[in-house]
Amino acid sequence: MRAVWIATVKNIDWPSASGLTTLEQQQEIVAMLNRFKQLKINTIFFQIRPCSDSFYKSDLEPLSMYLTGKQGDTLCYDPLQFVIEEAHKRCIEVHAWMNPYRVAMTADTTTLHPEHLYFKKPYLFVEYGDKIYFDPGYDETRAFLNKVVADVVMRYDVDAIHFDDYFYPYRVANRDFPDGRSFAENPRGFSAAQKDDWRRNNVNLVISELQHTIKSLKPWVEFGISPFGVWRNSDKDANGSLTKAGMTNYDDLYADILKWLKEGAIDYVVPQLYWEIGKKNADYAVLVDWWNRNAYGKNLYVGLFVSGLGVNRASAWHNGNEIVRQMLMNEQFDNVRGNAFYSAAPFLKNPKGLLDTLSNNFYRHWAVPPVTTSLVEKEEALPPVDLHIQRCADKLSLVWDAPMDSDKQNQTAYYIVYAFKSGLPIDKNRAENICCLTAENSIDIMSIASLKGDYVFGVTAVNRYRKESELILLENKSFHF
Repeated sequence: MRAVWIATVKNIDWPSASGLTTLEQQQEIVAMLNRFKQLKINTIFFQIRPCSDSFYKSDLEPLSMYLTGKQGDTLCYDPLQFVIEEAHKRCIEVHAWMNPYRVAMTADTTTLHPEHLYFKKPYLFVEYGDKIYFDPGYDETRAFLNKVVADVVMRYDVDAIHFDDYFYPYRVANRDFPDGRSFAENPRGFSAAQKDDWRRNNVNLVISELQHTIKSLKPWVEFGISPFGVWRNSDKDANGSLTKAGMTNYDDLYADILKWLKEGAIDYVVPQLYWEIGKKNADYAVLVDWWNRNAYGKNLYVGLFVSGLGVNRASAWHNGNEIVRQMLMNEQFDNVRGNAFYSAAPFLKNPKGLLDTLSNNFYRHWAVPPVTTSLVEKEEALPPVDLHIQRCADKLSLVWDAPMDSDKQNQTAYYIVYAFKSGLPIDKNRAENICCLTAENSIDIMSIASLKGDYVFGVTAVNRYRKESELILLENKSFHF
């Protein structure tokens, strides 16, 4: 997994400002996607619901103010559909990133559209820390969130639903989250002394329900969580990490990530390990080791703070490249199956030469995101058929037909084209043999500038479960470059 978060809240990454024209918005995101393809990035976590709003056409929530300048104003295109089409053309997965409970970044309700659910069912909402949130204690909150997720999964060709670390909000000093009314109305057998457990149960319920909602509609669509980097400190729980973080998932955000991993309520986890190696209270080295030992067989990707390069106050982020040090460390851990970078904006620059290092070292060759461990028994991919050469004027194309497949669940997502040097083993498990990934049914083989010598070509199909088909070789044909 090679992923990048594209944050839309407050226009962090895209669009660069609210109220841009359609053409300006589209040009900006295409430029990002082109850069990602150039770097062989294969996944984006695209924030489509930053604040109970939408970056897509929705009858449930208004279009985001970060797109138009005013919540609920219209656009002449569908941003999510556009991003999906452009990303999939480049063989980049789209994980639809949503915030479950946040409604507004300010307590000023005039920023909300008059038709927002806030004005129709005000009892579902609370103000906390100068922001507005859904109250997770209500069954209606869970039902509405399931409805929003189901709407996206049903109508859009997303590859996953993705939540970050914002469940119950980060604590505000000397203020308790104001959910006394929902607790009194719906305690579900929890006593007043067990209110923290009740809050965790609220989140556990919605996570479990969402996994069922997603898989009942499209079983290949993943559900992933990117939690705060510390589950619990060891002074609170012997199973916790040797850290002294001032806040944790379990105790402060009421997110019991380990429970979800154990029970299979989520398909992957991307802990946000946004601290440097050697940090006193939250050492990156300690935490990557802890998550490696507590992945419970689910795919583990590590969230890296690329936005901290040259910016974070600690000297490690200024001397050399801390992200490269962390990526090298990750290679020591068997359960780390990839990295995710926060956020997209630095990829339009080159902080501390990171992009050069990715291109020349870590990401020299293509990679395919790993199969979801809970879906390994799902449908095998069917291979392409009728692989042949087609000549047209001065163009020489490798052409194939889609698999003979009528099952929507086994649809081909894209193809992998291999170029095997003559005289060496035909081995599709070696990344250097991958010539390109393509969503098309042909490539111009004479345009592949990197090939020197004699080569034999082959093609595989990758289905929606990321299962790769058997290799189909171009028989009795090698080409000299």
